[in-house]
Amino acid sequence: MDIVLLILGLLLALLGIAGSFLPIIPGPITSWFGLLLLHYTDWVTFDQSFLVITLCIAIGVFLLDYIIPLLGTKQFGGSKSGMVGSTVGLVIGLLFLGPLGIILGPFIGALAGELIRDATNLRGAIRAALGSLIGFLTGFFLKFTVAMIFAFFFFKAVFSNIL
Repeated sequence: MDIVLLILGLLLALLGIAGSFLPIIPGPITSWFGLLLLHYTDWVTFDQSFLVITLCIAIGVFLLDYIIPLLGTKQFGGSKSGMVGSTVGLVIGLLFLGPLGIILGPFIGALAGELIRDATNLRGAIRAALGSLIGFLTGFFLKFTVAMIFAFFFFKAVFSNIL
């Protein structure tokens, strides 16, 4: 059973890293579940406070991932249309442009959303799209960093306790 938990935990840790890129998967929370599964093996036991602190971090980053782009868009004068466009642009960008879509998709989507709302204000739409992009990238780097740290904890525990 420990082998199954180890393999599932590894898959969740790696899926958590992928979740930093994919908007459907909550990256840090998924990585945290990998740590939790590893905790339930006979080989590795994490301290309860470690699990609680890392869970709080994962939930905090999950919530911030939704707040940061909103703040970025609002800070640069954007609207809800820009935020919706940014999210739609991310999904479409990932589907058709791959990794490049992570950067271009939210920007183009926010720009389109702002222009649909007010087609006469190109300068404001570009500014809001830039704010959305900055907010999105900030959230992405935060999720990626936390997921990588959780993966580091996972691999460190595995290699120091099992091997």
